Amino acid sequence: MTPQQNSPTEVRQHGKQVRKPSRRAFLTAGAALVLSAGGATAWALDRFVVQHVEISDVSAYEAAQGVSAGTTTAGSAASLTDTSYTGNGTTIKISTVATGSGDGTVTYYVADVVLDDATTLKSAFANDSFGENITQTTSEIAAAHNAVFAINGDYYGFRDTGIVIRNGVTYRDEGARQGLAFYRDGTVKVYDETATNAKELVADGAWNTLSFGPAIVLDSQVADGIEDIEVDTNFGNHSIQGEQPRTAVGLIDANHLVFVVVDGRSPGYSAGVTMTGMARIMKDLGARTAYNLDGGGSSTMFFNGALVNNPLGANRERGTSDILYIGK
Repeated sequence: MTPQQNSPTEVRQHGKQVRKPSRRAFLTAGAALVLSAGGATAWALDRFVVQHVEISDVSAYEAAQGVSAGTTTAGSAASLTDTSYTGNGTTIKISTVATGSGDGTVTYYVADVVLDDATTLKSAFANDSFGENITQTTSEIAAAHNAVFAINGDYYGFRDTGIVIRNGVTYRDEGARQGLAFYRDGTVKVYDETATNAKELVADGAWNTLSFGPAIVLDSQVADGIEDIEVDTNFGNHSIQGEQPRTAVGLIDANHLVFVVVDGRSPGYSAGVTMTGMARIMKDLGARTAYNLDGGGSSTMFFNGALVNNPLGANRERGTSDILYIGK
């Protein structure tokens, strides 16, 4: 599971919310517990807290792979407002929706995005490093990559499984769950990671993959069984069901995407939504396919240098391991 919840106690892993202490609390408690729990605590600290950097300069690593992005419309001047962006053939429109009343109010943020080329949507890792337990906030990662728009990704760094292809480069090839692939032709595909591999996906044109889920809209219909999905079965997992803050991405048409972040756990401002509730939002926005990403305290949308939503009603971002973004 990936940190889908950020309070010091949340982490989301593949469709399940994982309750996990903040890193500082975990380290403090862990230091004391090591004396009594020995190896078990040392393992937990190493697995969920200690950074394991496999690639320390991702930008240089990707450049060395010789992977090329598509072409973009050159020479067009960018236009930027508080809620919209147009530049190089790509358009972004941000809107806010509030439904319900009182403690049942739900507030969410929509980014309607039309890309000039599928490879304009990129991925970036915390600290420009690939590995486990490496985190920065969505805003910090976005700023480091001169992003005009970004959302949190799948928190790949909280697990050691899944197929991780980013910007055309393979970082991990350990199929475990239902994934989502963004292709160079502007389409997306929900797929079974255990039935393929990264090499085949790249050969077929995969540009980015996400490993969290589940798919919540398929063929323009709310997917079956999504209230019972478990993304991970790691130590400490808890269900990701119920009314929660959530992030999802959907495909309306080729190179036409919709991103939604729902705030939650803030009575009177936003209660959050169930998986089915999120699916209905995506379907109503016209998504033919939609996929659930890490949520809870991780659910964040960034635009034009600032946080769009209000994580956990406290304007407090939780660190995450990766983002999807569009550069200026």
